[in-house]
Amino acid sequence: MTSPPRILAIAGSDSSGGAGIQADIKTITMLGGYAMTAITAITAQNSIGVQAVELLPPGLVAAQIDACLSDIGVDAVKIGMLGAPAIAETVADRLNGLGVPVVFDPVMVATSGAVLADAPTIAAFERLMALATLTTPNLAELAALRGLDRLRACGRTVLAKGGDAEGPAIEDRLVRPGAADLVWRDTRINTRHSHGTGCTLSSAIATLLGKGLALPQAVEEARAFVRAALLAAPGFGQGHGPMGHHAVR
Repeated sequence: MTSPPRILAIAGSDSSGGAGIQADIKTITMLGGYAMTAITAITAQNSIGVQAVELLPPGLVAAQIDACLSDIGVDAVKIGMLGAPAIAETVADRLNGLGVPVVFDPVMVATSGAVLADAPTIAAFERLMALATLTTPNLAELAALRGLDRLRACGRTVLAKGGDAEGPAIEDRLVRPGAADLVWRDTRINTRHSHGTGCTLSSAIATLLGKGLALPQAVEEARAFVRAALLAAPGFGQGHGPMGHHAVR
């Protein structure tokens, strides 16, 4: 029996289960990985919005990471909501030189529009982008990071997600140093049940990289997983409801 890839998700908790650590665990599990977590924040949120956020101390975030790495081990890491510069720096300290794929989803704004990262936190993201195998910003996050051209010039590997753009189609672009861009285009799935798409995509990519897939194939299969989960959404909530991770086979 082949052991499942060990995936560490470093992110905030979503009380409604649609995004954050909860979406990470569901995604990793459905794709055949073993999910571990280092929780950075506790949020009270649902499909309508984020009602409260409590950041955990950086030392406790570090202790969670250390506990996982020192005993279970890790084959890939997904980073999501961090919430504070000190947490971002702590995570970078722990992951520096780890030698496994790292997928960084630079969470700044929730689907509901709530701001989850301030300017100093965004500035601290630079170090994480430098050590990440892949960074996965949406359009708003890409703008806050001063654009794709700058990230390309800095030699970052980026999946620029286009789901927030207007129009009947979506386009995601993979930018890699020394390689031609890869572009995926799909018809937009018109649904309000899209809470946790970014969390799900980044966790899926990390899990597939942990299985040994090459980056382009991992992105392609992860995008297919997200689209299937969007189509399988159970219809919960009054606003941006959760996807149907449970129904994807």
